[in-house]
Amino acid sequence: MGSLVLCHERHATHPYEITRIHCKIFTIEELCYYLCNNLYLIDYTIMNEQLCVWLDEELGMRTLAGQLRDVIRLHGSIEKFVLTILKDSRIYRDTEMIRIQNVLERLRNQKDIERQKYKGDNLLESGEIEEAILVYQAILNQEKDESVDAKFYGRIYAGLGAAYGRLFLYQESARMYDRAYQICEDPNLLKPYLYASYKYMSLEEYHILLTKHENYVEINARMRQEMEDIRNGMQLELNDVLLEKWKRQYRRSHI
Repeated sequence: MGSLVLCHERHATHPYEITRIHCKIFTIEELCYYLCNNLYLIDYTIMNEQLCVWLDEELGMRTLAGQLRDVIRLHGSIEKFVLTILKDSRIYRDTEMIRIQNVLERLRNQKDIERQKYKGDNLLESGEIEEAILVYQAILNQEKDESVDAKFYGRIYAGLGAAYGRLFLYQESARMYDRAYQICEDPNLLKPYLYASYKYMSLEEYHILLTKHENYVEINARMRQEMEDIRNGMQLELNDVLLEKWKRQYRRSHI
């Protein structure tokens, strides 16, 4: 049985507006939802007296508003400010609160552009591929940030390569991995680049590609062996499943 979450009844007459994204919020649940889904973009702008006044006057959460004012007065961290709101709402389980706290700690000293990449990486890892692509593309469409090294952008292209590959857009995937390798010069990027190329090229085109880099033939051989090992492993697993199925059928036929 799943756990029940007790929602708060109070609904603000006048919404609180998150100016950064022009989002209007009417309830504590909406505020918590915004915070949890934008942990990567939360900055000092959320930590203000206006939010305290809104919680106090519109939602009647005077105790929480007082706690948040104490965080501001004592020059507490943004992380503490956000966690105070989330804990007081009692919407999230302990395990989820631990996850949120870990993410906030990870983001604490990151630049805004690094936070955006972290968001994209997490979206990709959780299977939200299209959303991850949008985040990565947004980073590349911005003016280049000189505070990060060039390889940072190479890793963005690698993330796009992985995302396009999961959508079976192998030509785009190969193009992104190629850009990533040109920037990072990381040999680990060559295998996914070759795999994506193999998936969309004709055999003739792929064989021509293998002649263009001295390491391509060796990497291709290792990749093909790994693919063969995976296929053999899957076949063995399938054989075991079929064997068990036949055994069950044999036993039933002799009862």
